[in-house]
Amino acid sequence: MTEDETSPPPAEQPEKPRSAVVFAVLAGVLLLLLGTAIATQVKNTGAGDTLDSARPADLLVILDNLNRREASLRQEITALERTLAGLEQDGSDAALAEAQARLRTLSLQLGTVPATGPGVVLTLTDPLGGVGADVLLDTIQELRAAGADTMQIAGVDGTAVRIGTESWVTGAAGSVIVDDRPLRPPYTITAIGDGPTLAAALNIPGGVVDTVARAGGTLVIEQSLQVDVPALREIEPRQYSQPGN
Repeated sequence: MTEDETSPPPAEQPEKPRSAVVFAVLAGVLLLLLGTAIATQVKNTGAGDTLDSARPADLLVILDNLNRREASLRQEITALERTLAGLEQDGSDAALAEAQARLRTLSLQLGTVPATGPGVVLTLTDPLGGVGADVLLDTIQELRAAGADTMQIAGVDGTAVRIGTESWVTGAAGSVIVDDRPLRPPYTITAIGDGPTLAAALNIPGGVVDTVARAGGTLVIEQSLQVDVPALREIEPRQYSQPGN
C-alpha cells in the first residue's frame, strides 16, 4: 500500500475542527442571547449539567423550541396589548357616557337644569281654602313614588318652584310655602314621567284625587307627550367641602 493510499483525503481533515468551532459559537450565542430562558428551563428540568455535553443537534432543538416559544409569547403579548388598548379606549368612552348620564340624572334630581319630556300637568283648585301643605306634600310624594323624576309647582301668579331632593312644604291651607316661597291657589304641578302611570297613581281609590276632594278642592289631570319644567333651583355655595381634582 502506497503513502497516497493510506493518507486521508485533504478535504476531510478540517471537517471535524470546523464543526466543533461552529457549534461552539452557536452554543455561545445561544447562552448569551437566551441565557435567562435556558437557565430557567434548566433549573426546572434539572438538566443544567447536561448542556455542556449535549450534542449540537440537541442544542439546535432547544434553540428552535425557545425561539418558537418566544415568538408565541410575543404574539400573545401583542394581541393582549391591542385588546387592552381597545378596552381602555372603549372603557373611557363608556365611562364618559356613564358619567354624563349620571350627571344629567343628578342635575335633574337637584333641579339645576331645565327638563322636557312626557308627563302630566295637574291643576289643583281650592275654592274653600281647605287644601293645606299636607295635601300638596302627599301629591308630590305620590308623583315621586309613581316615577316622576322632575317636577315643579306654581301658584296663581305663575311663580314656579322646582321640586328637588331637599324641597319642603309648609304653611296654612290656602297659603302654602314651598322652599321659602309663598304660593296661593290655584296650584299648577308639572311632572315629567310616564303619563298614564302618574295619572293612575293619583286616581287610585283613597289617593290624591280623593284627598283633594275631601279638602273641598278639585284636581284635574292632563297627560301630555311633552311638558316643560323650566324652573331651576339655586344651589347654595359649599360651606366646608370643596371638589377634588
